Amino acid sequence: MTEITASTRVTLSELADEAGVSLSTVSKVLNGRTDVSAATRAHVEGILDEHGYHRRTGLPNRGTLLELVFPELETAWAMEIIRGAESVASANGLSIVLTESGTRQSPAPDWIAGVLRRRPLGVILVFSDLAEDDKAKLRSRAIPFVIVDPAGDPAPDVPSVGSANWSGGLMATRHLTDLGHTRIAAITGPEDMMCSLARLDGFRSAMNKAGITIDESLVRFGDFTVSGGRAIAKELLELDDRPTAIFAGSDLQALGVFDAARNLGIRVPDELSVVGYDDLQLSQWTSPSLTTIHQPLAQMAEEAARLVVRMSESELESIPRMDLATRLVVRESTAVPHE
Repeated sequence: MTEITASTRVTLSELADEAGVSLSTVSKVLNGRTDVSAATRAHVEGILDEHGYHRRTGLPNRGTLLELVFPELETAWAMEIIRGAESVASANGLSIVLTESGTRQSPAPDWIAGVLRRRPLGVILVFSDLAEDDKAKLRSRAIPFVIVDPAGDPAPDVPSVGSANWSGGLMATRHLTDLGHTRIAAITGPEDMMCSLARLDGFRSAMNKAGITIDESLVRFGDFTVSGGRAIAKELLELDDRPTAIFAGSDLQALGVFDAARNLGIRVPDELSVVGYDDLQLSQWTSPSLTTIHQPLAQMAEEAARLVVRMSESELESIPRMDLATRLVVRESTAVPHE
């Protein structure tokens, strides 16, 4: 903690009253905490200077760890996030530590204890949001945190880096309608995840713009896994009037679609076009290679890591929220409808 000296007998409580802020805010300014606005910090520091309070300069000891907290690690998706964060960590002389905890909505209740013991430089989390108590504990120890690819809508006071999910869903579906498909199915992720809903909204917008009536029986919520994609695709492809194209909300779901089609003797793309989402490295090695939406997962993690480093060094003027662009990557799994 930063040491202070005072040349007067004015108490910190009296200084807080004069500044019109809480005693906690004065303490945060004295100790170089990052969760005080620039204007408030300047105002409080001016009053401290007037009354002869002086801080020894220098930042508190800087951690050497960048912690990544995931709901699950054993996925190609998680590896992209790790790869991006690791490149920034290496450039800043930091080491990566990985924690697996909780669900896509929030980490398990006991995760915070380990983080506080390790005192990392900062934390990158892959969740919807954090409990208020967890946020308070991290801030009280000046540990900055950023949510990457949020599953939900983080609170306004939480920095986050995501991607343009609606635009991705639109581009995927428009590619299929431009090829001439009209009977298009959509398999998105869990119904309580913001990215699932945004990708589905993009699908609906593209269908409406193309003047195609959406058959709601072809719209399904899944779980972003291979097995989930396989099970739903089997149901869709066994319909009497089956779809000629499927937009899968993740590359893993698309692999499940491939498997279901192969088991039913349906050829991709001759009899079924498939578009995925994420552009994981494995998507270019499937047979046929997968047309997909490139979600810049590694770049999102890089931006999140840069934010954490910046926040560890100085206070930001505002809470950053950024969505990176997505783009269509056309490969071999899509073609004009089979006659």
